[in-house]
Amino acid sequence: MASEAKSKPLVVITGASSGIGEACARSFSQAGHPLLLIARRLDRLEALKLPNTICSQVDVTDRPKLIEAIEKAVEKYGPVDCLVNNAGVMLLGKVQTQKPEEWQRMFNVNLMGVLNGTHAVLPSMIERRTGTIVNISSIAGRKTLPDHAVYCGTKFAVHAFTEQIREEVAQYDVRLVNIAPGVVETELLSHSTDKKIVDDYKVWKANMGQPMESEDISRCIMFAYEQPQRVCIREILVCPTRQDK
Repeated sequence: MASEAKSKPLVVITGASSGIGEACARSFSQAGHPLLLIARRLDRLEALKLPNTICSQVDVTDRPKLIEAIEKAVEKYGPVDCLVNNAGVMLLGKVQTQKPEEWQRMFNVNLMGVLNGTHAVLPSMIERRTGTIVNISSIAGRKTLPDHAVYCGTKFAVHAFTEQIREEVAQYDVRLVNIAPGVVETELLSHSTDKKIVDDYKVWKANMGQPMESEDISRCIMFAYEQPQRVCIREILVCPTRQDK
């Protein structure tokens, strides 16, 4: 481990340029962890100005570049103790009218992005018999919602492989944690291109009152991570109090 490394271990966060990823970056940094922050918008990462942090402009669907970024961070700060697979896209639409390119984008980021990150860090965690992988899923991975068909499909898959990988690596004292938020005030809705669906979603969100903030989710993640390694909080499903779906 390089001399610059701190006493606390390295945390890697994907999709760290806004929303839940940004909130996690601030929380882990405040707790004293060196960070590797990954996103496509490098300027947003650098604007956080967090200490002991490497900012890397990488698309999580680009496996070689993701691995390269993680290896450079490990060289500087030591092994990855926690990976937060947060990068994701939500492109709402009806299957009969939505562009197939939007389906593919969701599968690429929401599924392959999570698998790419997991594949990059899991062997070392197994070898060291410690580590935590936090996958950011959604309530849409537990129930279906109007205009969410493909998005739900990707998030149901995240739930499934998080649980199965957890079973396979539990004997090595490695933890897999699934975080399933309901409505959070983030940029996620802005990804959708169907104006009517977006407008309807905004009305639904407004009717439920105060949505959650990104910091609400980062507190859940920190709570799960900071438990003793012998404790694995397998899943946290968290929603605004007034969300009825």
